[in-house]
Amino acid sequence: MASLSALKILLVDDNPHMRTIATAVLQSAGIRMVREASDGAAALEMLRDYPADLVIIDFKMFPLDGVEFTRMVRNSPDTANPYLPIIMMTGHSEKRRIVEARDAGVTEFVVKPITAKAILDRIQAVIFHPRPFVKTDEYFGPDRRRTQSADYKGPMRRARDQSRAPDSSAA
Repeated sequence: MASLSALKILLVDDNPHMRTIATAVLQSAGIRMVREASDGAAALEMLRDYPADLVIIDFKMFPLDGVEFTRMVRNSPDTANPYLPIIMMTGHSEKRRIVEARDAGVTEFVVKPITAKAILDRIQAVIFHPRPFVKTDEYFGPDRRRTQSADYKGPMRRARDQSRAPDSSAA
């Protein structure tokens, strides 16, 4: 595993026990610069003075949850780094929650209870294999498509899209 010791990580979770466990996992991987916050609002404040390389954040917190935090980091005009890698760490693994986090601009997702392998795999992915960012009218964040097709030749990606494509032979 490549050295992660230079990383500055901001860990955000409203549960102090979860922060302790996650910090221990990070420190066991050689990561020494870990700052903690108990909610998204405190994390946004902290980012002003602590330019983190990566944020690991819980989904559900009050007053500002992980999804809203992500939207603010990605889209706020005064954000310090809209490209900041954000790993959502949550026990809420229902598909609708994953889609909500993805659509807010989360970079990776890890389900609690976390394992050292799961969290370190996600960190490796966002640091050493970052996905390109996409900007549209409705979305700014990492490309939500996990795979790139070598034979992709246009705006329609999936086989089922071909049935909706304009018929080029009808003219």
